[in-house]
Amino acid sequence: MKNYHIAFERINPDTSRYPYCIVWTPIPVLSWLLPFIGHMGICTSSGIIRDFAGPYFVSEDNMAFGRPTKYWMLDVARVYASGSNAWDTAVQDASEEYKNRMHNLCCDNCHSHVAMALNLMRYENKTSWNMINLCLLSLVHGKHVSPRKTRQVLRYCLSALSSPRKTCQVLRYCLSVCSL
Repeated sequence: MKNYHIAFERINPDTSRYPYCIVWTPIPVLSWLLPFIGHMGICTSSGIIRDFAGPYFVSEDNMAFGRPTKYWMLDVARVYASGSNAWDTAVQDASEEYKNRMHNLCCDNCHSHVAMALNLMRYENKTSWNMINLCLLSLVHGKHVSPRKTRQVLRYCLSALSSPRKTCQVLRYCLSVCSL
C-alpha cells in the first residue's frame, strides 16, 4: 500500500505525470460509438507517458489523441524483479521493440505495447497480459483524471449523435478538450 501512496502523491494531471500508471484517452468518433475502446499508454516511474502512436513510432509525453482522461495506478512492488529500475527497463524495452513494428488497429496496437511492457516486467508474476484483459481491467480499475470534464465532454459528444450537422463542431470541441 505504501507504493500506491508515494505514486499517488506524485500524480499531476496538470503536467501529465502519472508514475507507475497505465493511461487512457478516447479516440474521437471511435470512442463515442464504442466507449470501451480508446488509446492507451504506460508511464515510467517518473510519470513520463510512452505510447505506441503509429507505425514505427512510440511517442514520449505526447499521446496520440491528447492528454489522458483516465489512469490506472499499478503497484511497483508487484513487479517480479521489484523496483523502479525493473519497471523503467521494461517500459523502455517494450518501446524500443514497438519502434520496429507496424501499427495495426485490431491486432498490434497501443494496448499490445502496454501488454508487452507488463509481460517484460512480469507484473503480478504473469506473462499473459494482452490487449483484451488490459482493456477490461483498465475499464474497471481506471480513475477519471477529472470527472467533471469527462461528463462535459460526453454530454457534448452525445449531442452530436442526435444531430448529425453538429458532428464537425463537436469533433473540433472534443479534440480541443483532449489536448488541453
